Amino acid sequence: MNDSWTRLEHHHAAVADRPILSLFSNPQRFQAFSAETGGLLLDFSKTNLDEEILQDLIALAEESGVPDKRDAMFRGARSNATEGRAVLHTALRSQDTGALAAGGEDVRPGIKAARDRMERFAEGIRTGTITAPGGRAFTDVVNIGIGGSDLGPLMAVRALAPYHSGPRCHFVSNADGAQISDTLALLDPGTTLFIIASKTFTTVETMTNARTAVRWLEEAVGGDAAGHLAAVSSAPARAAGFGIAEDRVFGFADWVGGRYSLWGPVGLPIMIATGAERFREFLAGGCQMDQHFRAAPLRQNLPVLMALTGIWHSNICGYATRAVLPYDQRLDRLPAYLQQLDMESNGKRVTSCGAPLQRASGPVVWGEPGTNGQHAFYQLLHQGTQIVPAEFLIAAESHEPHLKEHHDLLKANCLAQSEALMRGRTLEAARKLAQGAEDAAVSQDCLARHRTFPGNRPSVTLAYTRLTPFVLGQLIAFYEHRVFVEGVIWGINSFDQWGVELGKELAGSLLPMVQGAPADGKDGSTRGLLARLSG
Repeated sequence: MNDSWTRLEHHHAAVADRPILSLFSNPQRFQAFSAETGGLLLDFSKTNLDEEILQDLIALAEESGVPDKRDAMFRGARSNATEGRAVLHTALRSQDTGALAAGGEDVRPGIKAARDRMERFAEGIRTGTITAPGGRAFTDVVNIGIGGSDLGPLMAVRALAPYHSGPRCHFVSNADGAQISDTLALLDPGTTLFIIASKTFTTVETMTNARTAVRWLEEAVGGDAAGHLAAVSSAPARAAGFGIAEDRVFGFADWVGGRYSLWGPVGLPIMIATGAERFREFLAGGCQMDQHFRAAPLRQNLPVLMALTGIWHSNICGYATRAVLPYDQRLDRLPAYLQQLDMESNGKRVTSCGAPLQRASGPVVWGEPGTNGQHAFYQLLHQGTQIVPAEFLIAAESHEPHLKEHHDLLKANCLAQSEALMRGRTLEAARKLAQGAEDAAVSQDCLARHRTFPGNRPSVTLAYTRLTPFVLGQLIAFYEHRVFVEGVIWGINSFDQWGVELGKELAGSLLPMVQGAPADGKDGSTRGLLARLSG
Protein backbone atom coordinates (compact mmCIF):
# COMPACT_ATOMS: atom_id res chain seq x y z
CA MET A 1 0.00 0.00 0.00
CA ASN A 2 1.21 3.50 -0.83
CA ASP A 3 2.67 5.01 2.36
CA SER A 4 0.86 8.32 1.81
CA TRP A 5 -2.52 6.56 1.67
CA THR A 6 -1.70 4.79 4.93
CA ARG A 7 -0.64 7.99 6.65
CA LEU A 8 -3.77 9.77 5.44
CA GLU A 9 -6.00 7.02 6.83
CA HIS A 10 -4.22 7.28 10.18
CA HIS A 11 -4.70 11.04 10.14
CA HIS A 12 -8.41 10.63 9.49
CA ALA A 13 -8.80 8.24 12.41
CA ALA A 14 -7.14 10.83 14.64
CA VAL A 15 -9.12 13.89 13.50
CA ALA A 16 -12.50 12.45 12.48
CA ASP A 17 -14.21 14.03 15.51
CA ARG A 18 -12.18 17.25 15.49
CA PRO A 19 -14.39 20.31 15.01
CA ILE A 20 -13.36 22.24 11.91
CA LEU A 21 -14.18 25.41 13.83
CA SER A 22 -11.43 24.60 16.34
CA LEU A 23 -8.82 25.01 13.60
CA PHE A 24 -9.63 28.72 13.52
CA SER A 25 -7.96 29.16 16.89
CA ASN A 26 -5.03 29.78 14.58
CA PRO A 27 -5.59 33.41 13.51
CA GLN A 28 -3.75 32.69 10.23
CA ARG A 29 -5.95 29.72 9.30
CA PHE A 30 -7.64 31.48 6.38
CA GLN A 31 -4.37 32.80 4.96
CA ALA A 32 -2.71 29.39 5.26
CA PHE A 33 -5.57 27.45 3.70
CA SER A 34 -6.49 29.67 0.79
CA ALA A 35 -4.70 30.41 -2.46
CA GLU A 36 -5.18 32.89 -5.27
CA THR A 37 -4.22 33.40 -8.88
CA GLY A 38 -5.31 36.03 -11.38
CA GLY A 39 -8.02 37.37 -9.07
CA LEU A 40 -9.55 33.91 -8.41
CA LEU A 41 -9.49 32.91 -4.73
CA LEU A 42 -9.86 29.35 -3.42
CA ASP A 43 -10.72 29.14 0.28
CA PHE A 44 -10.44 25.60 1.64
CA SER A 45 -10.00 26.60 5.28
CA LYS A 46 -13.47 25.26 6.22
CA THR A 47 -12.27 21.66 5.88
CA ASN A 48 -10.58 19.39 8.42
CA LEU A 49 -7.26 19.59 6.64
CA ASP A 50 -4.28 20.68 8.65
CA GLU A 51 -0.73 21.25 7.44
CA GLU A 52 0.44 17.71 8.20
CA ILE A 53 -2.48 16.17 6.33
CA LEU A 54 -1.99 18.56 3.42
CA GLN A 55 1.68 17.70 3.15
CA ASP A 56 0.82 14.00 2.97
CA LEU A 57 -1.75 14.75 0.26
CA ILE A 58 0.90 16.65 -1.69
CA ALA A 59 3.26 13.71 -1.25
CA LEU A 60 0.52 11.46 -2.64
CA ALA A 61 0.22 13.69 -5.71
CA GLU A 62 3.96 13.60 -6.24
CA GLU A 63 4.15 9.83 -5.75
CA SER A 64 1.29 9.41 -8.25
CA GLY A 65 3.27 11.35 -10.84
CA VAL A 66 1.01 14.38 -11.11
CA PRO A 67 3.77 16.87 -12.09
CA ASP A 68 5.28 14.58 -14.73
CA LYS A 69 1.94 13.56 -16.22
CA ARG A 70 0.78 17.17 -16.24
CA ASP A 71 3.89 18.21 -18.16
CA ALA A 72 3.52 15.28 -20.56
CA MET A 73 -0.07 16.24 -21.33
CA PHE A 74 0.92 19.81 -22.19
CA ARG A 75 3.76 18.50 -24.38
CA GLY A 76 1.36 16.48 -26.50
CA ALA A 77 2.06 13.01 -25.16
CA ARG A 78 -0.59 10.34 -25.74
CA SER A 79 -2.20 10.89 -22.35
CA ASN A 80 -5.39 9.21 -23.58
CA ALA A 81 -3.71 5.81 -23.69
CA THR A 82 -6.73 3.61 -24.43
CA GLU A 83 -7.47 5.57 -27.60
CA GLY A 84 -3.84 6.37 -28.43
CA ARG A 85 -4.44 10.12 -28.52
CA ALA A 86 -2.82 13.27 -27.28
CA VAL A 87 -4.88 15.51 -24.98
CA LEU A 88 -4.41 19.06 -26.22
CA HIS A 89 -7.57 21.03 -25.57
CA THR A 90 -5.25 23.39 -23.68
CA ALA A 91 -3.59 24.26 -27.01
CA LEU A 92 -6.88 25.75 -28.22
CA ARG A 93 -6.53 28.54 -25.65
CA SER A 94 -2.74 28.81 -25.52
CA GLN A 95 -1.05 32.08 -26.41
CA ASP A 96 2.22 30.29 -27.12
CA THR A 97 3.35 30.49 -30.73
CA GLY A 98 6.06 27.83 -30.52
CA ALA A 99 5.66 24.49 -32.28
CA LEU A 100 3.56 21.85 -30.52
CA ALA A 101 3.49 18.41 -32.06
CA ALA A 102 0.77 15.77 -31.92
CA GLY A 103 1.20 12.74 -34.13
CA GLY A 104 4.31 14.32 -35.65
CA GLU A 105 2.47 17.44 -36.80
CA ASP A 106 2.60 20.98 -35.42
CA VAL A 107 -0.95 21.70 -34.32
CA ARG A 108 -0.64 25.46 -33.85
CA PRO A 109 -1.17 26.56 -37.49
CA GLY A 110 -4.35 24.50 -37.71
CA ILE A 111 -5.68 25.94 -34.47
CA LYS A 112 -5.08 29.49 -35.68
CA ALA A 113 -6.63 28.81 -39.08
CA ALA A 114 -9.73 27.26 -37.48
CA ARG A 115 -10.13 30.18 -35.08
CA ASP A 116 -9.72 32.71 -37.89
CA ARG A 117 -12.46 30.94 -39.86
CA MET A 118 -14.69 30.92 -36.78
CA GLU A 119 -14.16 34.63 -36.24
CA ARG A 120 -14.94 35.54 -39.84
CA PHE A 121 -18.11 33.50 -39.82
CA ALA A 122 -19.25 34.65 -36.37
CA GLU A 123 -18.64 38.31 -37.16
CA GLY A 124 -20.41 37.89 -40.49
CA ILE A 125 -23.48 36.51 -38.73
CA ARG A 126 -23.32 39.22 -36.06
CA THR A 127 -22.92 42.14 -38.48
CA GLY A 128 -25.36 40.86 -41.08
CA THR A 129 -22.78 40.51 -43.85
CA ILE A 130 -23.63 36.81 -43.85
CA THR A 131 -27.37 36.59 -44.26
CA ALA A 132 -30.11 34.06 -44.74
CA PRO A 133 -30.83 33.18 -48.41
CA GLY A 134 -33.60 35.78 -48.57
CA GLY A 135 -31.14 38.53 -47.64
CA ARG A 136 -32.40 39.02 -44.10
CA ALA A 137 -30.03 39.02 -41.15
CA PHE A 138 -30.08 36.00 -38.87
CA THR A 139 -31.91 36.81 -35.65
CA ASP A 140 -31.60 33.38 -34.00
CA VAL A 141 -29.02 30.60 -33.87
CA VAL A 142 -29.92 27.06 -32.79
CA ASN A 143 -27.09 24.78 -31.71
CA ILE A 144 -28.03 21.13 -32.20
CA GLY A 145 -25.68 18.83 -30.30
CA ILE A 146 -25.49 16.67 -27.21
CA GLY A 147 -23.01 16.04 -24.40
CA GLY A 148 -19.89 18.14 -24.86
CA SER A 149 -21.34 19.70 -28.02
CA ASP A 150 -24.20 21.10 -25.95
CA LEU A 151 -23.39 21.36 -22.24
CA GLY A 152 -20.26 23.50 -22.66
CA PRO A 153 -21.51 26.15 -25.08
CA LEU A 154 -24.94 26.24 -23.42
CA MET A 155 -23.39 26.83 -20.00
CA ALA A 156 -21.02 29.50 -21.32
CA VAL A 157 -23.62 31.38 -23.37
CA ARG A 158 -25.89 31.61 -20.34
CA ALA A 159 -23.01 32.58 -18.06
CA LEU A 160 -22.01 35.45 -20.36
CA ALA A 161 -25.48 36.91 -20.90
CA PRO A 162 -24.36 40.49 -19.99
CA TYR A 163 -21.97 40.35 -22.96
CA HIS A 164 -24.49 39.25 -25.58
CA SER A 165 -24.55 41.50 -28.61
CA GLY A 166 -25.39 39.09 -31.40
CA PRO A 167 -28.34 36.93 -32.44
CA ARG A 168 -30.28 35.01 -29.82
CA CYS A 169 -28.83 31.55 -29.15
CA HIS A 170 -30.87 28.43 -28.46
CA PHE A 171 -29.78 24.87 -27.72
CA VAL A 172 -31.41 21.57 -28.61
CA SER A 173 -29.93 18.28 -27.38
CA ASN A 174 -32.54 15.83 -26.16
CA ALA A 175 -33.94 13.11 -28.42
CA ASP A 176 -37.29 13.94 -26.84
CA GLY A 177 -39.16 15.74 -29.61
CA ALA A 178 -40.65 18.11 -27.06
CA GLN A 179 -37.43 20.11 -26.88
CA ILE A 180 -37.01 20.83 -30.56
CA SER A 181 -40.74 21.34 -30.99
CA ASP A 182 -40.87 23.93 -28.22
CA THR A 183 -37.75 25.66 -29.57
CA LEU A 184 -38.92 25.86 -33.16
CA ALA A 185 -42.26 27.28 -32.05
CA LEU A 186 -40.43 30.44 -30.96
CA LEU A 187 -38.54 31.03 -34.21
CA ASP A 188 -38.91 32.55 -37.66
CA PRO A 189 -37.50 29.99 -40.14
CA GLY A 190 -36.52 32.79 -42.51
CA THR A 191 -33.99 34.23 -40.02
CA THR A 192 -32.82 31.14 -38.13
CA LEU A 193 -29.39 29.52 -38.48
CA PHE A 194 -28.81 25.94 -37.28
CA ILE A 195 -25.37 24.77 -36.17
CA ILE A 196 -25.25 20.97 -36.22
CA ALA A 197 -22.50 19.94 -33.81
CA SER A 198 -21.41 16.33 -34.06
CA LYS A 199 -17.78 15.29 -34.41
CA THR A 200 -18.64 12.22 -36.50
CA PHE A 201 -21.92 13.55 -37.90
CA THR A 202 -23.48 10.25 -36.82
CA THR A 203 -24.60 10.97 -33.24
CA VAL A 204 -28.13 9.57 -33.22
CA GLU A 205 -29.80 12.23 -31.08
CA THR A 206 -28.13 15.10 -32.91
CA MET A 207 -28.83 13.81 -36.40
CA THR A 208 -32.46 13.04 -35.51
CA ASN A 209 -32.94 16.62 -34.32
CA ALA A 210 -31.05 17.94 -37.35
CA ARG A 211 -33.35 16.11 -39.78
CA THR A 212 -36.37 17.52 -37.97
CA ALA A 213 -34.90 21.04 -38.25
CA VAL A 214 -34.26 20.59 -41.98
CA ARG A 215 -37.81 19.37 -42.59
CA TRP A 216 -39.11 22.43 -40.72
CA LEU A 217 -36.93 24.69 -42.85
CA GLU A 218 -37.91 23.01 -46.13
CA GLU A 219 -41.58 23.40 -45.35
CA ALA A 220 -41.02 27.14 -44.86
CA VAL A 221 -38.22 28.12 -47.25
CA GLY A 222 -38.07 25.22 -49.70
CA GLY A 223 -34.79 24.73 -51.52
CA ASP A 224 -33.06 27.47 -49.55
CA ALA A 225 -32.77 25.29 -46.42
CA ALA A 226 -29.03 24.67 -46.89
CA GLY A 227 -28.37 28.39 -46.50
CA HIS A 228 -29.65 28.12 -42.95
CA LEU A 229 -27.15 25.41 -41.93
CA ALA A 230 -23.62 25.21 -40.57
CA ALA A 231 -21.76 22.33 -38.94
CA VAL A 232 -19.15 21.68 -36.30
CA SER A 233 -17.78 18.32 -37.36
CA SER A 234 -14.67 16.44 -38.36
CA ALA A 235 -16.64 14.58 -41.05
CA PRO A 236 -16.98 17.15 -43.86
CA ALA A 237 -18.14 14.56 -46.38
CA ARG A 238 -21.09 13.60 -44.20
CA ALA A 239 -21.88 17.27 -43.60
CA ALA A 240 -21.79 17.85 -47.37
CA GLY A 241 -24.24 14.99 -47.80
CA PHE A 242 -26.53 16.94 -45.51
CA GLY A 243 -26.32 19.91 -47.85
CA ILE A 244 -23.91 22.00 -45.80
CA ALA A 245 -21.38 24.04 -47.76
CA GLU A 246 -17.71 23.27 -47.13
CA ASP A 247 -16.97 26.80 -45.95
CA ARG A 248 -19.57 26.37 -43.21
CA VAL A 249 -18.07 23.19 -41.74
CA PHE A 250 -15.77 23.77 -38.76
CA GLY A 251 -13.73 20.74 -37.74
CA PHE A 252 -11.59 19.81 -34.78
CA ALA A 253 -8.93 17.15 -34.19
CA ASP A 254 -9.19 13.88 -32.30
CA TRP A 255 -6.92 15.27 -29.58
CA VAL A 256 -9.86 17.41 -28.38
CA GLY A 257 -12.32 15.39 -26.32
CA GLY A 258 -15.98 16.35 -26.50
CA ARG A 259 -16.28 17.57 -22.93
CA TYR A 260 -13.14 19.68 -23.40
CA SER A 261 -14.15 21.15 -26.76
CA LEU A 262 -15.85 24.48 -26.08
CA TRP A 263 -12.50 26.29 -26.51
CA GLY A 264 -12.55 25.61 -30.27
CA PRO A 265 -15.22 25.32 -32.98
CA VAL A 266 -17.74 23.83 -30.54
CA GLY A 267 -17.64 27.28 -28.93
CA LEU A 268 -18.94 28.91 -32.11
CA PRO A 269 -22.29 29.82 -30.45
CA ILE A 270 -20.35 31.58 -27.67
CA MET A 271 -18.46 33.62 -30.26
CA ILE A 272 -21.64 34.45 -32.17
CA ALA A 273 -23.39 35.57 -28.98
CA THR A 274 -20.56 37.64 -27.48
CA GLY A 275 -18.18 38.46 -30.32
CA ALA A 276 -14.64 37.43 -31.17
CA GLU A 277 -13.01 39.84 -28.71
CA ARG A 278 -14.96 38.45 -25.75
CA PHE A 279 -14.22 34.91 -26.90
CA ARG A 280 -10.51 35.73 -26.92
CA GLU A 281 -10.86 37.02 -23.34
CA PHE A 282 -12.49 33.71 -22.45
CA LEU A 283 -9.53 31.85 -23.96
CA ALA A 284 -7.12 34.14 -22.11
CA GLY A 285 -8.71 33.20 -18.79
CA GLY A 286 -8.27 29.51 -19.53
CA CYS A 287 -4.67 30.14 -20.61
CA GLN A 288 -3.92 32.01 -17.37
CA MET A 289 -5.12 29.02 -15.34
CA ASP A 290 -3.03 26.69 -17.51
CA GLN A 291 0.08 28.75 -16.81
CA HIS A 292 -0.67 28.75 -13.09
CA PHE A 293 -1.31 24.99 -13.07
CA ARG A 294 1.99 24.33 -14.84
CA ALA A 295 4.17 26.70 -12.83
CA ALA A 296 2.81 27.10 -9.29
CA PRO A 297 4.22 24.89 -6.52
CA LEU A 298 1.72 22.21 -5.52
CA ARG A 299 1.15 23.90 -2.12
CA GLN A 300 -0.07 27.08 -3.89
CA ASN A 301 -1.59 25.44 -6.97
CA LEU A 302 -5.37 25.99 -7.07
CA PRO A 303 -6.42 22.98 -9.19
CA VAL A 304 -4.07 20.71 -7.24
CA LEU A 305 -5.36 21.95 -3.88
CA MET A 306 -8.96 21.49 -5.02
CA ALA A 307 -8.20 17.97 -6.22
CA LEU A 308 -6.41 17.02 -3.01
CA THR A 309 -9.31 18.33 -0.96
CA GLY A 310 -11.60 16.18 -3.10
CA ILE A 311 -9.39 13.10 -2.60
CA TRP A 312 -9.44 13.68 1.16
CA HIS A 313 -13.22 13.94 1.24
CA SER A 314 -13.97 11.13 -1.20
CA ASN A 315 -11.36 8.49 -0.45
CA ILE A 316 -10.30 9.18 3.11
CA CYS A 317 -13.50 10.54 4.68
CA GLY A 318 -15.78 8.36 2.52
CA TYR A 319 -18.09 11.13 1.30
CA ALA A 320 -19.76 9.80 -1.84
CA THR A 321 -20.98 13.04 -3.44
CA ARG A 322 -20.04 16.68 -3.84
CA ALA A 323 -22.43 19.60 -4.28
CA VAL A 324 -21.58 22.47 -6.65
CA LEU A 325 -23.40 25.56 -5.43
CA PRO A 326 -22.89 28.67 -7.57
CA TYR A 327 -24.30 31.78 -5.93
CA ASP A 328 -24.43 33.23 -9.41
CA GLN A 329 -27.64 32.65 -11.34
CA ARG A 330 -25.90 32.86 -14.69
CA LEU A 331 -23.89 29.79 -13.70
CA ASP A 332 -27.08 27.78 -13.34
CA ARG A 333 -25.85 25.19 -15.88
CA LEU A 334 -22.39 24.86 -14.33
CA PRO A 335 -23.36 21.89 -12.12
CA ALA A 336 -24.71 20.01 -15.17
CA TYR A 337 -21.57 20.88 -17.14
CA LEU A 338 -19.37 19.64 -14.29
CA GLN A 339 -21.41 16.45 -14.00
CA GLN A 340 -20.20 15.48 -17.46
CA LEU A 341 -16.68 16.85 -17.04
CA ASP A 342 -16.18 15.04 -13.74
CA MET A 343 -18.27 11.89 -13.93
CA GLU A 344 -17.63 11.03 -17.58
CA SER A 345 -13.92 11.60 -17.00
CA ASN A 346 -13.44 9.87 -13.66
CA GLY A 347 -16.40 7.50 -13.37
CA LYS A 348 -14.13 4.50 -14.00
CA ARG A 349 -13.62 1.15 -12.28
CA VAL A 350 -10.28 0.06 -13.76
CA THR A 351 -6.86 1.67 -13.92
CA SER A 352 -5.26 2.87 -17.14
CA CYS A 353 -3.71 -0.59 -17.40
CA GLY A 354 -7.07 -2.35 -16.98
CA ALA A 355 -6.58 -3.56 -13.41
CA PRO A 356 -9.53 -3.24 -10.98
CA LEU A 357 -9.38 -0.09 -8.88
CA GLN A 358 -8.63 -0.64 -5.23
CA ARG A 359 -10.22 2.66 -4.20
CA ALA A 360 -13.37 4.56 -5.10
CA SER A 361 -13.07 6.91 -8.05
CA GLY A 362 -15.21 9.87 -9.12
CA PRO A 363 -17.89 10.92 -6.63
CA VAL A 364 -21.38 11.92 -7.70
CA VAL A 365 -21.48 15.61 -8.69
CA TRP A 366 -24.69 17.58 -8.41
CA GLY A 367 -25.99 21.01 -7.46
CA GLU A 368 -28.11 24.06 -8.14
CA PRO A 369 -27.65 27.81 -7.83
CA GLY A 370 -28.07 29.58 -4.52
CA THR A 371 -30.30 30.80 -3.06
CA ASN A 372 -32.79 28.44 -4.74
CA GLY A 373 -31.07 25.36 -3.34
CA GLN A 374 -31.52 26.65 0.20
CA HIS A 375 -35.25 26.13 -0.21
CA ALA A 376 -34.82 22.66 -1.69
CA PHE A 377 -31.99 20.32 -0.62
CA TYR A 378 -29.99 22.29 1.96
CA GLN A 379 -32.07 20.58 4.63
CA LEU A 380 -30.13 17.40 3.83
CA LEU A 381 -26.81 19.25 3.68
CA HIS A 382 -27.31 20.60 7.19
CA GLN A 383 -29.16 17.85 9.03
CA GLY A 384 -29.11 14.76 6.83
CA THR A 385 -27.29 11.58 7.79
CA GLN A 386 -24.92 11.84 4.81
CA ILE A 387 -22.16 14.42 4.74
CA VAL A 388 -21.89 16.23 1.40
CA PRO A 389 -18.86 18.49 0.87
CA ALA A 390 -20.09 21.76 -0.63
CA GLU A 391 -18.37 23.89 -3.26
CA PHE A 392 -19.58 27.50 -3.24
CA LEU A 393 -18.92 30.06 -5.99
CA ILE A 394 -19.54 33.77 -5.43
CA ALA A 395 -18.66 37.08 -7.10
CA ALA A 396 -17.80 40.23 -5.18
CA GLU A 397 -19.71 42.32 -7.74
CA SER A 398 -22.71 41.70 -9.97
CA HIS A 399 -23.48 43.05 -13.43
CA GLU A 400 -26.47 44.90 -11.93
CA PRO A 401 -25.07 47.68 -9.71
CA HIS A 402 -28.52 49.24 -9.58
CA LEU A 403 -29.65 46.08 -7.73
CA LYS A 404 -26.92 46.12 -5.08
CA GLU A 405 -29.36 45.05 -2.39
CA HIS A 406 -29.93 41.79 -4.26
CA HIS A 407 -26.24 41.02 -4.53
CA ASP A 408 -25.55 41.92 -0.90
CA LEU A 409 -28.27 39.46 0.10
CA LEU A 410 -26.77 36.81 -2.19
CA LYS A 411 -23.30 37.23 -0.67
CA ALA A 412 -24.65 37.16 2.87
CA ASN A 413 -26.49 33.91 2.17
CA CYS A 414 -23.47 32.27 0.56
CA LEU A 415 -21.21 33.12 3.48
CA ALA A 416 -23.89 32.17 6.00
CA GLN A 417 -24.38 28.73 4.50
CA SER A 418 -20.70 27.79 4.58
CA GLU A 419 -20.45 29.06 8.15
CA ALA A 420 -23.58 27.21 9.23
CA LEU A 421 -22.36 23.95 7.69
CA MET A 422 -19.14 24.26 9.69
CA ARG A 423 -20.48 25.74 12.93
CA GLY A 424 -23.75 23.90 13.40
CA ARG A 425 -25.92 24.39 16.49
CA THR A 426 -25.47 22.49 19.73
CA LEU A 427 -28.30 20.82 21.60
CA GLU A 428 -27.74 23.27 24.46
CA ALA A 429 -28.16 26.26 22.14
CA ALA A 430 -31.23 24.67 20.58
CA ARG A 431 -32.78 24.13 24.02
CA LYS A 432 -32.45 27.83 24.74
CA LEU A 433 -34.25 28.61 21.49
CA ALA A 434 -36.96 26.10 22.35
CA GLN A 435 -37.68 27.60 25.75
CA GLY A 436 -41.17 29.01 25.87
CA ALA A 437 -42.24 27.36 22.63
CA GLU A 438 -45.96 26.74 22.82
CA ASP A 439 -46.48 23.62 20.78
CA ALA A 440 -48.65 20.96 22.33
CA ALA A 441 -47.54 18.35 19.83
CA VAL A 442 -43.94 18.01 21.03
CA SER A 443 -41.95 18.73 24.16
CA GLN A 444 -39.39 21.50 24.30
CA ASP A 445 -36.65 18.88 24.46
CA CYS A 446 -37.97 17.16 21.34
CA LEU A 447 -38.20 20.48 19.53
CA ALA A 448 -34.64 21.31 20.54
CA ARG A 449 -33.41 18.07 18.99
CA HIS A 450 -35.13 18.99 15.74
CA ARG A 451 -33.36 22.35 15.82
CA THR A 452 -29.88 20.92 16.47
CA PHE A 453 -27.37 21.03 13.62
CA PRO A 454 -24.36 18.68 13.81
CA GLY A 455 -22.09 21.08 11.92
CA ASN A 456 -18.54 20.06 11.11
CA ARG A 457 -19.54 19.74 7.46
CA PRO A 458 -16.80 20.84 5.07
CA SER A 459 -16.98 23.34 2.26
CA VAL A 460 -14.73 25.25 -0.10
CA THR A 461 -15.43 28.60 -1.70
CA LEU A 462 -14.30 30.05 -5.01
CA ALA A 463 -14.50 33.85 -5.01
CA TYR A 464 -13.91 36.23 -7.91
CA THR A 465 -14.55 39.88 -8.64
CA ARG A 466 -17.19 39.51 -11.36
CA LEU A 467 -18.25 36.82 -13.81
CA THR A 468 -16.47 38.04 -16.94
CA PRO A 469 -15.38 36.01 -20.00
CA PHE A 470 -11.87 35.88 -18.51
CA VAL A 471 -13.11 34.59 -15.16
CA LEU A 472 -15.35 32.01 -16.82
CA GLY A 473 -12.30 30.75 -18.73
CA GLN A 474 -10.35 30.52 -15.48
CA LEU A 475 -13.13 28.57 -13.77
CA ILE A 476 -13.57 26.01 -16.52
CA ALA A 477 -9.83 25.39 -16.87
CA PHE A 478 -9.57 25.17 -13.07
CA TYR A 479 -12.16 22.38 -12.97
CA GLU A 480 -10.61 20.60 -15.96
CA HIS A 481 -7.26 20.42 -14.18
CA ARG A 482 -8.87 19.40 -10.89
CA VAL A 483 -10.44 16.42 -12.69
CA PHE A 484 -7.08 15.57 -14.30
CA VAL A 485 -5.21 15.58 -10.98
CA GLU A 486 -7.77 13.38 -9.27
CA GLY A 487 -7.68 10.97 -12.21
CA VAL A 488 -3.89 10.71 -12.04
CA ILE A 489 -4.02 9.96 -8.31
CA TRP A 490 -6.62 7.24 -8.90
CA GLY A 491 -4.50 5.87 -11.74
CA ILE A 492 -7.25 6.08 -14.35
CA ASN A 493 -7.58 7.50 -17.86
CA SER A 494 -9.73 10.61 -17.50
CA PHE A 495 -10.00 11.13 -21.25
CA ASP A 496 -11.96 8.15 -22.54
CA GLN A 497 -15.62 7.25 -21.95
CA TRP A 498 -16.23 3.63 -22.85
CA GLY A 499 -19.09 3.52 -20.37
CA VAL A 500 -21.43 5.36 -22.74
CA GLU A 501 -21.26 2.65 -25.42
CA LEU A 502 -23.36 -0.26 -24.15
CA GLY A 503 -26.56 1.72 -23.74
CA LYS A 504 -26.17 3.17 -27.24
CA GLU A 505 -25.68 -0.31 -28.71
CA LEU A 506 -28.73 -1.71 -26.95
CA ALA A 507 -30.84 1.30 -27.97
CA GLY A 508 -29.98 0.58 -31.60
CA SER A 509 -31.17 -3.00 -31.28
CA LEU A 510 -34.29 -2.00 -29.34
CA LEU A 511 -35.53 0.64 -31.78
CA PRO A 512 -37.00 -1.91 -34.23
CA MET A 513 -38.68 -3.67 -31.31
CA VAL A 514 -40.20 -0.39 -30.13
CA GLN A 515 -41.53 -0.03 -33.67
CA GLY A 516 -43.12 -3.49 -33.63
CA ALA A 517 -40.44 -6.10 -34.35
CA PRO A 518 -40.42 -9.25 -32.14
CA ALA A 519 -38.56 -8.85 -28.85
CA ASP A 520 -36.66 -12.10 -29.22
CA GLY A 521 -33.91 -12.69 -26.71
CA LYS A 522 -34.94 -9.88 -24.37
CA ASP A 523 -35.50 -10.33 -20.64
CA GLY A 524 -38.99 -10.45 -19.16
CA SER A 525 -38.85 -6.90 -17.84
CA THR A 526 -37.83 -5.44 -21.18
CA ARG A 527 -40.47 -7.48 -23.02
CA GLY A 528 -43.14 -6.36 -20.53
CA LEU A 529 -42.18 -2.72 -20.86
CA LEU A 530 -42.11 -2.95 -24.65
CA ALA A 531 -45.65 -4.32 -24.59
CA ARG A 532 -46.79 -1.58 -22.22
CA LEU A 533 -45.21 1.20 -24.30
CA SER A 534 -46.24 -0.08 -27.73
CA GLY A 535 -48.27 2.27 -29.86
